[in-house]
Amino acid sequence: MANILKIAVIQADLHWEDAVKNRELFSKRIEDITEKVDLIILPEMFSTGFSMNAENLAEPNEGTTFKWMQKTAKENNAAVTGSVIVEENGNYYNRLYFVFPDGNFKKYDKRHTFTLAKEDLTYTAGKERLIVEYKGWKICPLVCYDLRFPVWARNTEDYDLLIYVANWPETRIHAWDVLLQARAIENMSYCIGVNRAGPDGNDYQYNGHTAVYDGLGASMFDNTSAEEFTEIVSLDRSKILEIRKKL
Repeated sequence: MANILKIAVIQADLHWEDAVKNRELFSKRIEDITEKVDLIILPEMFSTGFSMNAENLAEPNEGTTFKWMQKTAKENNAAVTGSVIVEENGNYYNRLYFVFPDGNFKKYDKRHTFTLAKEDLTYTAGKERLIVEYKGWKICPLVCYDLRFPVWARNTEDYDLLIYVANWPETRIHAWDVLLQARAIENMSYCIGVNRAGPDGNDYQYNGHTAVYDGLGASMFDNTSAEEFTEIVSLDRSKILEIRKKL
């Protein structure tokens, strides 16, 4: 069982509704990582940006972007996670894939669709939460608006790491900062939020604030950057166990 999990979080200015360019963007960013990492985390809808144009952008389940994730995971011997627009059985999903280095994968469909952007009118909400077991860690990956629903993240499985991939706009970034920290504290778990940067095709501004918090809610690096960046963070599972034993 590995106590240390080394994670790369990638904050990027996405190319609006252009999956080819975004896959190229992330391929380059991942190539530039010089350290061996265990897990690479990408934003919500990382291949398109947060678009309601699902009819034109959706890929089939296990489509082109998913296959790119498999290839990337294999080449880097690291798990890769992030969400993409998927069509399955006539429904559209904001689907997170967690792809293991050997090509196997788990999937999670965003449970709480963002009604303000009318995401609920385009995308079908998921019904089941996912707990991924990877290298001795239990990981709970969620998507963006799920962050506002603490009960959905309640740590009843003793997970060690909670992940949110997001396109969270600048206008509400204070809530992002506070809620990520709160989820870490209340669940005594590492909590990671990976957000995008830059403007999207609807002129919404995103200012990043990608963050990693420990089980007591302490930030593990400066999380106020609005620029593109990649950060490598080492998480120590024994520290989570120690916090739980003590408190």
